[in-house]
Amino acid sequence: MTGPPYKPLDAQVIPRFAGIRTYMRAPHVTALVGVDAAIYGIPFDTATSYRTGARFGPEAIRSASALIRPYHPVHDVNVVEALSIVDYGDLPVSPGDTERTYAQVEEGLAPLVAADVFPIALGGDHSITYPIMRAIADKHRAFTILHIDAHGDLYDEFEGDRFSHACPFARIMEERLAARLVQVGIRTRTAHQRAQAERFGVETIDMRAWDAGARPRIVGPVYVTIDLDGLDPSCAPGVSHPEPGGLVTRDVVSLIHAIEGTVVGGDVVELNPARDPLSLTAFVAAKFVKELASRMLSPRS
Repeated sequence: MTGPPYKPLDAQVIPRFAGIRTYMRAPHVTALVGVDAAIYGIPFDTATSYRTGARFGPEAIRSASALIRPYHPVHDVNVVEALSIVDYGDLPVSPGDTERTYAQVEEGLAPLVAADVFPIALGGDHSITYPIMRAIADKHRAFTILHIDAHGDLYDEFEGDRFSHACPFARIMEERLAARLVQVGIRTRTAHQRAQAERFGVETIDMRAWDAGARPRIVGPVYVTIDLDGLDPSCAPGVSHPEPGGLVTRDVVSLIHAIEGTVVGGDVVELNPARDPLSLTAFVAAKFVKELASRMLSPRS
């Protein structure tokens, strides 16, 4: 289960992300008594197939979040005052060793799962969603994954690697870690991925269907995973695999607001700060994290 050799970052990371170490200035704690939601980082990109740099994503999102206002106009509350939100720090990872990193993610999430804390991950490449699902599946059986992405990430293997960031949802559905997978924003499906979607009963709203007005109905317990390349590069240029013709920021916010079920966790992945010179993508990612946390204010089942 070990991934390919660790690839070096292809560009200099701008050092402006150093110094701010918590999301939206939330307290950094490891004790979980009385905590509603925990933000945590997984700085791992060994499973990336092309351009690395997503391992710097958690720090970049935290830095950008300093500009996010805690007031939420939909709920008319200060989110930080209404909820106990903490930054749990980064989980340990092992660059170059996918198998060990997955085990570390599962072990690192155990205290959050046991404490019934709402977990939101900052990636990291999209392979991290697989060990997250393994960590939370027993607690939330029969839940739905709402997956926002340009890519289906359903390859049985990619470039010889079954644990590539192009494969996590194949592994998740093989192990029946979720009852339903709904993918929105897809625009790169191959014949193999179409076959995989049929095999696993994946519900896909690609961009043609989205433009025609298709929207998902999400009920029951829901996990939301947002790959930032699901957005059009005009909204999120700071990704390793940009794909023109995608969703805009408001589309994703509206999808989160429209969820009828209870959100049990989420992740925001594939931010590459080296590709994000104006921090636009980092700011968008920080906004999505706030929206996911805010869903705790209006739980629905």
